[in-house]
Amino acid sequence: MTKDILTPDYSLETSVLSRGARVIAGVDEVGRGPLAGPVTAAAVILDASRIPNGLNDSKKLTAKRREALSEELEAVAHISVAHASVEEIDSLNILRASHLAMERAVEGLPVTPDYLLIDGNLIPRGLSIPSEAVVRGDARSVSIAAASIVAKLCRDRIMWDLAQHYPGYGWETNMGYPSKSHRLALENLGVTPHHRRSFKPVHNILYQDKTVSP
Repeated sequence: MTKDILTPDYSLETSVLSRGARVIAGVDEVGRGPLAGPVTAAAVILDASRIPNGLNDSKKLTAKRREALSEELEAVAHISVAHASVEEIDSLNILRASHLAMERAVEGLPVTPDYLLIDGNLIPRGLSIPSEAVVRGDARSVSIAAASIVAKLCRDRIMWDLAQHYPGYGWETNMGYPSKSHRLALENLGVTPHHRRSFKPVHNILYQDKTVSP
C-alpha cells in the first residue's frame, strides 16, 4: 500500500552524506517508450538549503507545475541535460542509449559529484563515480525527482518543436509515445527520420511491403 503514496524526500541524500559524500547528483531519464524522438536524461545537484517545494515524479505533475519547478531549479541547482539520438537508439538498443544519455548528463555537470543516485535498477556501465540504483527513485529522492522534471520538460519541448515540422503525428501531445493516433499516422503518413526503426511498430511498417511475395 505505501508504495503508491510515496513522496520524495532528502533521506537518501542524508544517508549518503552521513557516509562521507559531499556532492550528490540525482539522475533520471525520460523517453524509453516512445516510437519517435531522442531519449533524454538529466543530472541535478540540489542545494540542501534551497530545495524547491513540491518536487515529485514528473509524471505526477501538471505541465504548468513542471515548468514552474524547472525555473526554480535553474535558479538554485546545478543541472545538466543530455540526449541519445534516434540513430544511437537504433544502433545500440534503447537501454544502452538511455544509459549513454545519463552518462553524458553526468559528464555535463558544472560541478563533479562524488556520488550518484540513479533512477532504476541498473547503473550505467560508463559511470566511474560511486553510484546507487534506486527503484522508483523519482518517488523517493528529491534529487532524482528534480532530474525527472528537468528531463521530461526538455524532451517535451523537443517533441513539440518536431511536431511543427512533422504535423499529423500528434507529437505535441503524445510526445512520440505509441498512442492510437500516432500509430494510425504512421500507417497513413509513413515513417519520418525521427522514428525509431528498431521499434517493432515502426520496423513493421518499413518492411511490411518487402515481406509480401511478388
